[in-house]
Amino acid sequence: PKPCLLNKTTIHYPFVSIDPPLSNLKINIMQNASGIQELMAAETRASQIVAEARIGRGDRMKQAKADAQELIDAYRAEKQEEFNIKVATAGGTGGSYSAKLQAETNNDIQFMQGQFQRNAQKAVDVLLSKCCEVSLVVPTARVRATQKAAME
Repeated sequence: PKPCLLNKTTIHYPFVSIDPPLSNLKINIMQNASGIQELMAAETRASQIVAEARIGRGDRMKQAKADAQELIDAYRAEKQEEFNIKVATAGGTGGSYSAKLQAETNNDIQFMQGQFQRNAQKAVDVLLSKCCEVSLVVPTARVRATQKAAME
């Protein structure tokens, strides 16, 4: 009769089953244990690789941010220099606008001070006249409130 292989550990003949020797079973268990250890070691290596990749990614991000900041600073300096050159080339007009504005401001200040000097005495006279006016008429609302308080 021909043997029929159903699995690797047991050989089945028609009507008879023969188990493998015990030493083969120990070898299989040892192989399985070493396979599990290899898998655990591979998992540990994989987690280390992932951690290193994360650290590397963080370092690359920091470097990219620093490079971008350098580019921004260079661009800002370039544009500032262009602005300064434009201001310098238009120099006379920018300065004359400032001087013109300053002159107008000084004229306005002198005009206001002149008005103050002319009208100061008039303002003092109006304030004194209002302070010195005494009205002897008692308001009706005040009379009613005093009468009501006296009745209570």
